[in-house]
Amino acid sequence: MSVTTGTDRVEGSGAFDDYERVAVVTGADSGIGRASAIRLAQAGFDIGVTYHEDTEGISRTEHEVRKAGRRLAIRRHDLAEPRRGADAVGELIEELGGVGVLVNNAGRGSNQPLLETDYEHWREVLSVDLDGAFLCSQIAGRHMRDVGRGGRIINVTSVHEEYPRVNAGAYCAAKGGMKLLTRTLALELSLYGITANNVVPGEIATPMTGQHEQPPELDTRAGYPLARPGHAYEVAAAVAFLAQPEASYVTGTSLFVDGGLTMMGPQAAEALQDGTWRAG
Repeated sequence: MSVTTGTDRVEGSGAFDDYERVAVVTGADSGIGRASAIRLAQAGFDIGVTYHEDTEGISRTEHEVRKAGRRLAIRRHDLAEPRRGADAVGELIEELGGVGVLVNNAGRGSNQPLLETDYEHWREVLSVDLDGAFLCSQIAGRHMRDVGRGGRIINVTSVHEEYPRVNAGAYCAAKGGMKLLTRTLALELSLYGITANNVVPGEIATPMTGQHEQPPELDTRAGYPLARPGHAYEVAAAVAFLAQPEASYVTGTSLFVDGGLTMMGPQAAEALQDGTWRAG
């Protein structure tokens, strides 16, 4: 296999194992983002992280990454202004001297019926969740292409990339858009040995789901096949797998980490009050 630099075609299988051992994780001050940054540091990556407002949370991330013995760079960003926010990724790449893995994790939810959703709220959710992922992928992808050593783009979406949820129309639209963004990136960037995949969480015990990172409570979700929320580190393990050389033949796919939730249909599963459905 031969690898060329710049925008020339990369010939061969795309099974690169020499991409830069630097990972940038957006929204790494809590939950899945923090867990992913720590897991990647433990796997031998230097880490760049972004956060929005939680300085205490990003300090906890910093402590764990440094405990793993890896370099760390931090930037604050606000993807509600996606162009300016995405510039933080470029700054992290410059400070750390490269990037081999980008994890687009930063996001926000929505909790309004579509008919009551004003345009400003709609645009804010799509700006953070979809526009931000596009622009950050573009910045990192250009660097990976120009260096010519391959790389990984990993987008953290949601089961709602596939299944709708009442009162979350803006969020569902953004995550559905991320699904097709990722697949198109996978097609276009395959030429340069860069893979693009989604990690698709179900309900995870994080601040976004109102659970503030306490351990998932067992037997609390009657309608889920695995009757509990997930742990952020269970999602981070999937992120770390896709970041490794062993995943070099996986691209354009969505890896569900949902405890079987999507087999039930998320809307119906959350409405079930007991587990009698298990008996058939």
